[in-house]
Amino acid sequence: MKMSYREALRQALREALMADPRVFLMGEDVGKYGGSYAVSKGFMEEFGPERIRDTPLSELGFVGAGIGAALGGMRPIVEIMTINFSLLALDQIVNTAAALRHMSGGQFNVPIVIRMATGAGRQLAAQHSHSLEGWYAHIPGIKVLAPATVADAYGMLAPALADPDPVIIFEHAQLYNMEADIDPQACDIRSAAVRRKGADVSLVTYGGSLPKTLQAAEQLAAEGIDAEVVDLRVLRPLDTETIVASVRKTHRAVVVDEGWKTGSLSAEIMARIMENAFYDLDAPLARVCSAEVPIPYARHMEEAVLPQAHTIAAAAKQLMGKT
Repeated sequence: MKMSYREALRQALREALMADPRVFLMGEDVGKYGGSYAVSKGFMEEFGPERIRDTPLSELGFVGAGIGAALGGMRPIVEIMTINFSLLALDQIVNTAAALRHMSGGQFNVPIVIRMATGAGRQLAAQHSHSLEGWYAHIPGIKVLAPATVADAYGMLAPALADPDPVIIFEHAQLYNMEADIDPQACDIRSAAVRRKGADVSLVTYGGSLPKTLQAAEQLAAEGIDAEVVDLRVLRPLDTETIVASVRKTHRAVVVDEGWKTGSLSAEIMARIMENAFYDLDAPLARVCSAEVPIPYARHMEEAVLPQAHTIAAAAKQLMGKT
């Protein structure tokens, strides 16, 4: 079945709402407007205002309300318009949702799913374009997902709703129009996935950087370099085993992360490779990240600061001694 990333999300949401009366969607503009990215278009008419709830412009308030609903036995799906705005709800996510199971000695669970758009590439400037997923991947008590394919966009929601603990789903805004043929079914939310097998260098990435990394792998193949592409899919807990297995096969690795280098998820991945596969490496590790500046508005500047297929390929070629 061919569908877009957006349509896959919509279908998964609709099926969840139909299957369980405890499930409801809440967030800014999710109802009458149909969602900032049209994922919930038509849901207000189909399910009504009790289950599709437009909220005030207060992330702190409506994420807190979602946590309360989860504690009360509901299965809320909370949509935050963009990852930058989620910083207004950090207290609720980090100090409350992530900590309550531990603080209650296992007496309480917070089965909430929080969806948000992330990433740059749409000329929305610094307050709507950053990739802060690594911040959330730092926090114990939550599961962090980054669907990079149409199949995962559909398949991750059902197991996320079934999880007894908070799950955050990051949807890269550049992916919404991407299309693919899929067999809609629930998927694994524990493991990374090898999207392209190769023997010469491992390209490790996630989210919106996956299409660029696959393009880079094709460019490298044209020059005789066989790149393996690992899609992390799950940022917390990281699937260290799949990453390390790939590096032990290829003996080289480039980590591609749209976040900034300093204190980044890419640094954590590199550390795990060094801890588990140092003696398997034939070259130093490399990474391609965004330039350490707020994301610019101008198109040419935005493209210049983000990882691109040609910069990923160049990093891999340097490891192979083919610059």
